Amino acid sequence: MTPLVRSEPSTDTLTSDALTVLQPGFTGTTAPDWLLRRIGEGLTSVGLFGRNVESPAQLAELTARLRAAREDLLIAVDEEGGDVTRLEVRGGSSFPGNHALGAVDDTALTRDVARELGRRLAECGITLNWAPCADVNSDPDNPVIGVRSFGDDPQLVARHTAAYVEGLQSAGVAACTKHFPGHGDTAVDSHHDLPRITAGLTTLQERELVPFRAAVAAGTRAVMSAHILLPALDADRPATLSPAALGGLLRAPVDRGGLGFDGLIITDGMEMRAISAAYGLERGSVLAVAAGADALCVGGGLADEDTVLRLRDALVRAVRAGELPEARLADAAARVRALARWTRRTGAGEGIEPAPGIGLTAARRALRRTADGPFTPLTTPACVVAFTPLANIAVGDETPWGVAAELTRLLPGTGTLTCTAETAAAAGTPALVDGLLTAAAGRRLVAVVRDVHRHPWMAEALDALLAARPDTAVVDMGVPQSPPRGALHLATHGAARVCGRAAAEVLTGRRGPADGD
Repeated sequence: MTPLVRSEPSTDTLTSDALTVLQPGFTGTTAPDWLLRRIGEGLTSVGLFGRNVESPAQLAELTARLRAAREDLLIAVDEEGGDVTRLEVRGGSSFPGNHALGAVDDTALTRDVARELGRRLAECGITLNWAPCADVNSDPDNPVIGVRSFGDDPQLVARHTAAYVEGLQSAGVAACTKHFPGHGDTAVDSHHDLPRITAGLTTLQERELVPFRAAVAAGTRAVMSAHILLPALDADRPATLSPAALGGLLRAPVDRGGLGFDGLIITDGMEMRAISAAYGLERGSVLAVAAGADALCVGGGLADEDTVLRLRDALVRAVRAGELPEARLADAAARVRALARWTRRTGAGEGIEPAPGIGLTAARRALRRTADGPFTPLTTPACVVAFTPLANIAVGDETPWGVAAELTRLLPGTGTLTCTAETAAAAGTPALVDGLLTAAAGRRLVAVVRDVHRHPWMAEALDALLAARPDTAVVDMGVPQSPPRGALHLATHGAARVCGRAAAEVLTGRRGPADGD
């Protein structure tokens, strides 16, 4: 009898599957030759970032060139709207973010906003959006979620997550709900280190998982894993690398306590230090696929051919060494290709009536006004004092924020003074405020803040400014946790361009049309 011989997997098949599970980025606003070559060899996904976008027309041209190399190519982007925008990275978003939509709490509005965002993405050739953020912002000191969350109530977050998924996918753009199993209860940014969440399984089921169940029920085509450690679920490995989290909790049938998700599992950026610092990029990627991830997001900070080849070869070696089952890699690749086929079938963006003013309408409805004293609308050029915290990596520092640009449009000659933690520390609060008052030269003041509750230097400087000039208006563009103060206090629930415009309209008592925004 001839003994059974285990056949070696085909090199071509392995290489193709390894390329298929990668979602790399690249630099520049045109498609590099190396990327087009790898697409021809099996690469099925590409991730776009702000560095790749100059204008809608340029983006459409870029995606058309990419799709000419592979018709069913998945072209992904991190376009949450609000503070996290890649489509409008240089001017600010035409859409308010999740926190503003949660403040309004109108699921029909959320669905309409997501549909219009999806229509615009589809018009530019985008087929996969790494959104919505379904995290429950249960820790107000969270440094990376904040206004990216619909709120701190699991049920509110759940209904708006579902509405967002439905709206986005009705435009033919696949939703990727993130960051599973929930990044809201963290005081650490996983871009920099590994967050540890001490919540028990009961809390996880009753809080973090509620929006993800709603997203799965709404038909989300993808879910993104979080680089967070939950000892109650897996004491050793973060969720992205945890079979208990991905192959278990997320995939397990509902009657066995899981979410029953059968779509594509995408990792958060593998170059983030929560993974790369502890495991290394190659080993972390192998462990992620072995744990149940289907697509490896890489390219936010690493965007070159060498990275793609390193990860491709690491996956192939892992299969040949028996560290990664060949069937697991093949299954992951098959799921990527299945989503690519879905995006081809949908006729992305076709037949959807444009709603150009929906973002500004939502921003206006999200605005909350608290008047602590009499306030007369601004009629002459003002001085905007922008208290500017360090932006987290997800938001980035390329996108302008605040009310200065919109206020200047309504009141030409309005000036801006910027204060940071560094300038406050260097000058000291009394000297800082004296300098601001001198520079303002008697003009009326508008103080713009963001997450005052997380920045003691900002709270101290704001209080000193208000003591010196009680007629100052305050615009809070972060999570409004601090008590309202100022002659007029406006909470915009986000720092998108349209949030700034909505605030400027109230400050001046002048309101223009929403169309065209």
